[in-house]
Amino acid sequence: MWMLAPFALAGKLLSALRKPLGSLWGSVVPWFFWLRSALWLAGGKNTRLPPPRGQGERQESRGEEEEGPDLPTAPTSVNYHFTRQCNYKCGFCFHTAKTSFVLPLAEAKRGLRMLQAAGMEKINFSGGEPFIHDRGEYLGKLVRFCKEELRLPSVSIVSNGSLIRERWFQNYEKLKGAHFSSGEYLDILAISCDSFDEQVNVLIGRGQGKKNHVENLQKLRAWCRDYRVAFKINSVINRFNVDEDMREPIKALNPVRWKVFQCLLIEGENSGEEALREAQQFVISDEEFEGFLDRHNEVSCLVPESNQKMKDSYLILDEYMRFLNCRNGRKDPSKSILDVGVEEAIKFSGFDEKMFLKRGGKYVWSKADLKLDW
Repeated sequence: MWMLAPFALAGKLLSALRKPLGSLWGSVVPWFFWLRSALWLAGGKNTRLPPPRGQGERQESRGEEEEGPDLPTAPTSVNYHFTRQCNYKCGFCFHTAKTSFVLPLAEAKRGLRMLQAAGMEKINFSGGEPFIHDRGEYLGKLVRFCKEELRLPSVSIVSNGSLIRERWFQNYEKLKGAHFSSGEYLDILAISCDSFDEQVNVLIGRGQGKKNHVENLQKLRAWCRDYRVAFKINSVINRFNVDEDMREPIKALNPVRWKVFQCLLIEGENSGEEALREAQQFVISDEEFEGFLDRHNEVSCLVPESNQKMKDSYLILDEYMRFLNCRNGRKDPSKSILDVGVEEAIKFSGFDEKMFLKRGGKYVWSKADLKLDW
């Protein structure tokens, strides 16, 4: 009997401490969850904290809930291809003129406002050729709306440059009667140029009659400097320019970024029976692409994008404001954000946020933060 005395004593001790221990636990639990929430907010939406000690079995039995609720993807950076029409015929184009549809301006603005409310910080207007519709007036109104009303940190345009006139800069440099630089609205203008040999540009399809693409590029560079818009160059490396040395021309133009893409095949766009282009002749190997990058590694503004980095790391909106999912090597559209909202549509975007960050998708994209020497 004497051997049971310690157990009896322990039982009485636990009984006496049960109430104060329960009270202590009751006060600690709310504090723990407050701390958990505070750390989550400070660390960003992707932060995951481990479950509290002693709750491992309960959490495990609830399956995926042990990692916390699924959080919606924020559309931080969006590429809005509001038109598919273009005046060039680039042989490798992977967003071709399959329709001529353009949303009414009011509907486009409604969609942009929805994206901004969902977390969009950067909008990139593209095409097709974005200056082809309404002589750039439609585009200009969207650019102004995104800066003046949505207050987006970054507004950019990707264009082939052939339809841009200086009056476009002049028309969008005034706000409420006061004189402003057009840079008050437009942060970055990216011009597509795949070669500094005009014959190669013509061969690729990046040409229009007697206009010289390279000479026009230099003129646009000067306008961007005059109107204080950050200047960027996009180049698609393919069979016809993979051996070219672009180091000196790029350094002379001094863009803030030189995006160098590996030619990409997309079924239904530039590959397959339903495609408007046949880009197989333009394709290069990964090794050839790496060779081009090695030859240009001294160019500090170069930002390389292989097929692997590019394919799923962009949030692409088409002319109907549908996200385009490229996971299966083609562009499968979601429902329009105008019909189902951003949070629902983005679930079907196929967006790889980790690759977006890995390829440098988040960078200093506001002109105000670039601190450029004009």
